Amino acid sequence: MDPVTIGIVAVIAMLALIALRVPIGLSLIFVSFLGIMGIAGPRAAMSMLSTIPYSSSASWTLSSIPMFLLMGYIAYHSGLTRGLFEAARVWWGWLPGGLAIASLGGSSGFAAVSGSSVACSAAIGRIAIPEMHRQGYDLRVATGSVAAGGTIGALIPPSIILILFGIQSNASINALFVGGLFVGLASLVFYILAVLAVWLRTPEALPRAQAYTMGDRWAKTLEIWPVLLLILSVLGGLFGGIFTATEAGAFGAFMALVIGVLRRSLSWAGFKESLVDTLLAAGALFIIAIGANLFTRLVAMSGLSVEISGFVEGMGLGTTGLLIMIALIYLALGMFLEPIGALLLTLPLFLPLIGMHGVDKVWFGILVAKLLEIGMITPPVGLNVFVIHSVARDFVKLEQIFAGIVPFLIADLLLIAILIATHGFF
Repeated sequence: MDPVTIGIVAVIAMLALIALRVPIGLSLIFVSFLGIMGIAGPRAAMSMLSTIPYSSSASWTLSSIPMFLLMGYIAYHSGLTRGLFEAARVWWGWLPGGLAIASLGGSSGFAAVSGSSVACSAAIGRIAIPEMHRQGYDLRVATGSVAAGGTIGALIPPSIILILFGIQSNASINALFVGGLFVGLASLVFYILAVLAVWLRTPEALPRAQAYTMGDRWAKTLEIWPVLLLILSVLGGLFGGIFTATEAGAFGAFMALVIGVLRRSLSWAGFKESLVDTLLAAGALFIIAIGANLFTRLVAMSGLSVEISGFVEGMGLGTTGLLIMIALIYLALGMFLEPIGALLLTLPLFLPLIGMHGVDKVWFGILVAKLLEIGMITPPVGLNVFVIHSVARDFVKLEQIFAGIVPFLIADLLLIAILIATHGFF
């Protein structure tokens, strides 16, 4: 069997294993090992299997991931993020659909601490959805806004997806964070416009909440000063050139620990749980990263990326056509795969293509992060939707949540269209 055929069979076998619910990290490692063995023999495969796990894991940049994860888990277990929705509510609750808008604002703040869509949806959903239910909100909009708001976590720093993209593509992580912050805030604006569009169509679905005085607003804001200090110190040091991404993660974890101890809100049990959660999450990510590096070697050795590049060039799509095709592939994959797995599975195939077309890697990374997070709210998998359903299963059905995300999906697709249309400016 020639190398290109082995590469094609490997991709098909990997997708089959993933469809059978084999963990994506193990699927990548197993199929890549067999593929390399088929091309270069068992000695070469064993050599790569013995060296790549260490070279993949012993990365200074990759060490930022457990640090940012630890920062988020400590902030969560010490209760630093509990007041985010309340603070957003007193500022925006008086607007049409104000509680839904407040849930989006609270999600953006939580994203700046955790970088996790699922954690963001779970934390904000536990507080915001019961409150919107009491206020008489249409449950479809209430749950849809929280599920969509959680996706902002993939863009606003610290974003695990952007860190992994930067490592795999050798793009500047700081530049990815700056672009991710901009597009994350743009996503927030588009989601707010989606809420207002629903209100214009059905005002009764989104009643106005209580208006608060300026004194009440500042009082609530002061209650969340620890998390604001954490966000500003980490992002300020990162964007100000004081920290690298890894140093920012370590500093953020240390700051979260100090704040939790000084406020006496972080117990010893909570700290241990934060460490365990971090080790489990980071371990799973590292296994996927090892598998992705093995798969990259397989793709290079098989010549599959060259064949795909030649095939795409023969189609005469042009840069915009190529980006639309990649966007459609990511939207389809997002319906079945979790974002990090889909990212690391596809980058070895797509990076050579966008390189040939002169597409800026930082811009492409932000586009990919946005596309992958849309998959968090699309059926049939939609992890954020299932998280919201687990939080609010007593008074909302799963199909109602999926119906509620439609306005936000439309907003996402409009933003994607704008990003693709403006790719030539980057």
